[in-house]
Amino acid sequence: MERDFYQVLKAWKEQNILTPLMVIGARQVGKTYLINKFCQENFKDYIYINLMEDANISQIFAQENSLDNIIQDFKLYLKRDIKEDTVIFIDEVQESEEIIAALKYFCENEFPYKIIVAGSLLGVKLKRFKKSFPVGKVIIEYMYPLSFKEFLGACNKKDYIAKIEDCYNNNKEMPEYFHNELLDDYKTFLITGGMPQMVSSYINNKNLIINNSNNILRNIIDAYLADMHKYTNNNYETNKIERIYKNIPNQLAKENKKYQFSKLDKNARYRDYETAFEWLLASKLIIPCYMVKRFETPLKAFADNDDFKVYMSDVGLLTENLGIPYANIMLDQDFMFKGAIAENYVACELIKNNINLYYYNKPQVMEIDFLIDINDGIIPIEVKANKNIKSLSLNKFMKENKLNLGYRISTKNFGLENNIKSIPLYAVFCIKNN
Repeated sequence: MERDFYQVLKAWKEQNILTPLMVIGARQVGKTYLINKFCQENFKDYIYINLMEDANISQIFAQENSLDNIIQDFKLYLKRDIKEDTVIFIDEVQESEEIIAALKYFCENEFPYKIIVAGSLLGVKLKRFKKSFPVGKVIIEYMYPLSFKEFLGACNKKDYIAKIEDCYNNNKEMPEYFHNELLDDYKTFLITGGMPQMVSSYINNKNLIINNSNNILRNIIDAYLADMHKYTNNNYETNKIERIYKNIPNQLAKENKKYQFSKLDKNARYRDYETAFEWLLASKLIIPCYMVKRFETPLKAFADNDDFKVYMSDVGLLTENLGIPYANIMLDQDFMFKGAIAENYVACELIKNNINLYYYNKPQVMEIDFLIDINDGIIPIEVKANKNIKSLSLNKFMKENKLNLGYRISTKNFGLENNIKSIPLYAVFCIKNN
């Protein structure tokens, strides 16, 4: 299946620079598959190394202090030459601080060695890095699960994307037949999510979802929980990480969606769970959305780092965690977590377009689901899981702040009325920071 991140890899190659590329992303988002495909299609010579399968490579980097020596030992170990058109891909690089630290040598060397490194929980490793990190010597890119746009492409509906973008850009209605069909695709995506293995499984057997016979998402969640045990310092910290992660669905179901650590432990505060929370952030297993107290640009300057909402990194994982019957979603029935799932989906789509998330809440007065700071300015966003377009908070917020544009994301068709742009849930990928 085609991934937008492929273009990020191509851009790195076309820059024709020596700076190594580091790809950070959660487990199972498709890093290994896509980088392998890219290397095979764009280089004449390719070396793949998985540090989970071959730990000896780390010893070569640890024992040598120059790239020439490293490469010589590398050649001896691999029993092969390394040429100018060779690309080296080191997977699961979080297993070796020595290799990460040695990346600076590749950047500083005159010989054009090309190297890509990637790994799950790489962000966690970097947070706790003990050696000297090669600052400025590495290009870091983040890879996420499939977006809904990529899901359409995988489902052989790539031609729909241009039509969605046209309706979005020109505020014109999508023909009703296509609108309803795309809403059904959106509901399917709430179940599959963007994990490549799950999307592939759905494409190959669409009855899989109806029969509820697949354990792919549950296995991914179990693997995440296993990683929490493997890559943490002690059981006490692991327990805190698990408690935060497992409690996300319940927190999103609250009327006030601010993540409250007191729900984990009556007397707990953020400072008691700060290290565990930072672990989850670094692992890319969660998406934070910070409260802002002042409506000014840049929003980041006015974010309250102690007041935030937390979303799961993939909407399919959230739906699986909640155990919502698939029929409830596909038949568009009302249920307790319907709004929370839609909001989590929107958070995932925005973060995949590199848009930072903020929100505004004035208890018992108004709450704005998302505030985004993009080139078009600061935009308030309200998310509705259905056609209910009553936007009292959005209207009031726009009036108080004299705003000329707000977004309402719902099942309603495209349009623009009273300075509120209507965006169907299937078109969130169109919101970009450019």
